Amino acid sequence: MNKHGFTLLTERDMAEVGGTARLWQHDATGAQLLSVSTADENKCFGVSFCTPPTDSTGVAHILEHSVLCGSDRYPVREPFVELLKGSLQTFLNAFTFPDKTCYPVASANLQDFYNLIDVYIDAVFHPRISEDIFRQEGWHVEAETPDGPWSYKGVVYNEMKGVYSSPDSVLAEQSQQALFPDTLYSLDSGGNPEHIPDLTYAAFCDFHSRYYHPSNARFFFWGDDPEEQRLRLLDAALRGYAARPANAAVPLQPRLDTPRLLEVPYAAAEGETRALFTINWLLGERGDVSQALLMEMLEHILEGLPGSPLRKALISSGLGEDTTGCGLETDLRQMYYSTGLKGVAPDDVQKAELLIFEVLAELAEQGIDPEAVEAAVNSVEFAYRENNSGRFPRGLAAMIQSLSTWLYGGDPLAPLAWEAPLTALKERLARGEKVFEQAIRDWFLNNAHRATVVLLPDASLGRAREEAEAARLAAVQAAAGPEQRRELSEETRRLQEAQTTPDSAEALASIPGLGLGDLPRENASIPRRLDQIPEAALSHELPTRGIAYASLLLPLEQVPERLIALLPLFARSLTELGTARRDFTQLGAYMAAKTGGVGAEPLLGTTRGERKTLSYLILAGKAVYDKIPDLFDIFHEILLEPLRDAEVARERLKQMLLEGKARLEHGLQAAGHAAVSTRLRAHFTGAGALAERTSGLSYLASVRGLLEQLEKEPDALLADLEELRGLIIARSGAIFDCTAEAPGLAAARDKARALLASLPERAATATPDARLTAPLHLPAGEAFLAPARINYVGKAANLYNHGYVYHGSASVILRYLRMGHLWEQVRVRGGAYGAFCNLDRLGGTLVCASYRDPNVDETLAAFDGMADFLRGFTPDREQLTRAIVGAIGDLDSYLLPDAKGAQSLARWLTNDTDEARAQMREEILGTTEKHFRQFADVLASLRQGAVCVLGGPKTEAAAQEHGWALQKLL
Repeated sequence: MNKHGFTLLTERDMAEVGGTARLWQHDATGAQLLSVSTADENKCFGVSFCTPPTDSTGVAHILEHSVLCGSDRYPVREPFVELLKGSLQTFLNAFTFPDKTCYPVASANLQDFYNLIDVYIDAVFHPRISEDIFRQEGWHVEAETPDGPWSYKGVVYNEMKGVYSSPDSVLAEQSQQALFPDTLYSLDSGGNPEHIPDLTYAAFCDFHSRYYHPSNARFFFWGDDPEEQRLRLLDAALRGYAARPANAAVPLQPRLDTPRLLEVPYAAAEGETRALFTINWLLGERGDVSQALLMEMLEHILEGLPGSPLRKALISSGLGEDTTGCGLETDLRQMYYSTGLKGVAPDDVQKAELLIFEVLAELAEQGIDPEAVEAAVNSVEFAYRENNSGRFPRGLAAMIQSLSTWLYGGDPLAPLAWEAPLTALKERLARGEKVFEQAIRDWFLNNAHRATVVLLPDASLGRAREEAEAARLAAVQAAAGPEQRRELSEETRRLQEAQTTPDSAEALASIPGLGLGDLPRENASIPRRLDQIPEAALSHELPTRGIAYASLLLPLEQVPERLIALLPLFARSLTELGTARRDFTQLGAYMAAKTGGVGAEPLLGTTRGERKTLSYLILAGKAVYDKIPDLFDIFHEILLEPLRDAEVARERLKQMLLEGKARLEHGLQAAGHAAVSTRLRAHFTGAGALAERTSGLSYLASVRGLLEQLEKEPDALLADLEELRGLIIARSGAIFDCTAEAPGLAAARDKARALLASLPERAATATPDARLTAPLHLPAGEAFLAPARINYVGKAANLYNHGYVYHGSASVILRYLRMGHLWEQVRVRGGAYGAFCNLDRLGGTLVCASYRDPNVDETLAAFDGMADFLRGFTPDREQLTRAIVGAIGDLDSYLLPDAKGAQSLARWLTNDTDEARAQMREEILGTTEKHFRQFADVLASLRQGAVCVLGGPKTEAAAQEHGWALQKLL
């Protein structure tokens, strides 16, 4: 079959995707198109290229950023940003993988979808990748004057400095490179900061010329848009191109017959002695879908649960604090497996490595527990059938899966057609084949192609890197003559001028967009029914593919202030400590065999209007309808049949606290903006304070203290947890919530009624501790030091405390500030990877924060400058329309059924009524330029707001200059 310049290669009806998949080839260029027609309204498009790097300068990564900075048909500085400002997009981004670069978009609005595709196709094939764009997005020497001071700047350069400040990121990169010493996977496609300044503009342009050609492109469509239009659209875009050999191949890594050992330093704080290590095995090609499915299940058997044999052995050994490694990696041509420990003494690495092999040998020889096999098979099958990609569009997840074979010349439909290999594997297991035991022998015990990577702490490394960067700059400056210095200073001036010169009205008008008339005037409703059984029971009838999502909410108002920090540990203990009926290994396997997962955590919020603090413990689980009785039996067991063996409990709690501490510490350098934002919110609302004390920097201090307490007073911790149990697990005030189709709702409601009846009445209630709902008294300026070469800068104020009453126009204005003023000042000019500005509509707290930022004071000045920017800014009709469209897009964000149910529950809890949301929508749609000017006075309060910064030397210097409270964090 031939249509619109494409020839059909393959057609397949696929139950797994709920529709028909067709693989087409463009006659003139050889470009391939995978077109999946399914009932999903969240339409997805992507164009991907094989982009094999030849060095670690990050050329593929820099190009990924740069092609979205203007094109022939859309000659604005950043079409990407203009789309973010004014689109109903449900996804808009780009990815650099070790061997490919992907440009996906998604939208539930058809015209918006076509607009996004149009801009992205022109961006990748016809970019305006000028030398200024290369400098801005990649790297450049910032020379304010010919004589200095000079510095390296660039968005990717600073992003990767942040990556290389994170031990987890360094370990992951080194683990991959160690397994592939002879291929492109031995290089860092993202860019090593030490090598990024080696990249020339000529090499950058050459990379685009070689790889960004239709003959090297894989196009992807998913959703309910008409396929005929897909073909027409691409044929028009590819007109004029001829086939050209892509010369883009990913070779196989030859198998090695000798294990490798690599020791690599990481930037650590003074006095740090702990190491991280992984053992990594090269597996088979990703194209073997049956093998990949088998290895997914084996991964679950080995480490998928707290009680899984390999994970349990590593944690209970006491040799480290938490496991590390990516587990099974399936995005490259050859799969690999990575596991190890963090927080381990360097002298204990060999012991831990030996332990791993002992566990694997025992499993291979003595066999795997049938319950663990059942749990793994059910968990993997449940995940495939549910196809819950969260906020990630399902189409995008399918595209990435298809590329795992397609990019290397394989069948792109193979990874999506999982039903037949799953059935075949289950049949082999039913016949008694020891498939997992044999896989352990083949791929772990008898596989000499493995590498052990050890990251050793080096307190001098961060300083050495800064000195090396300064020395390199000094050498550049010394080698430059007076004329070259003047030219470099002039280049800096020209770049800054280009960054601050606004796009013309004509150029901005070229960006396609929706009008206000294209927007729905009413909010989409989520079904919600309220019953009493006899406690409050909410239900949301939605199409969930035969899965019930059930939750039980237990109030926390009776928890005293001294026990707040124990809430996360108590929540984890429900599912990870074990019960009177089962130890934690058996409990985990039983939950995995019968459900799609069970978990508990604190749920915090603020009510609309009254600004009352809400606090619950939420116990949530999901199961197919015929397993609903099992799900509620598990709820009953973990709530009412606690573990009574104190010695076992103490040891397991210590392991859980060490894991939690390691995760918090290592997460700070990868996502410091989240910690900074949480800290700032604690100044202003009770919910913010509780979040800080149960997940933020205060919680890290508490976990460290709990570990000390467990050593000195082990029984005291157990007594406190038992007190929490008595205060929380009770019928009074409990809320049941479920999302499912009608049969699932009915079955779950009956089981919930019985469960609630079995809960005890609440003990005599005490007066709620006022400190549970009060903001924290923190210094107005705080700085936290970590061994990082970048910073996370935050500032916040509570607008409601200054008299502001929420109006929907704030969503429009803050969105415009985030994608306009802050983007230009903090990211484009400042070189940070990102900047955020978010208002808590219910609590009133406005938080601004930056991500992987080379600056501190300049970013705070940008936050403070928002009010003045608004005073001098009058949006034209086009700018205002884009901002309103983008705000409506945020309001109407696409959600899968389980997320819709969760959002409906949250709205009910916080009194965020349909009427209030309808008013907000009308206010958004009615935003005018007058609202922008009025909001400037509101934003002025931010100048007296709280400051929190997390980072390295620049953070310390700023703290000393401004007199902020200074604390060493790591």
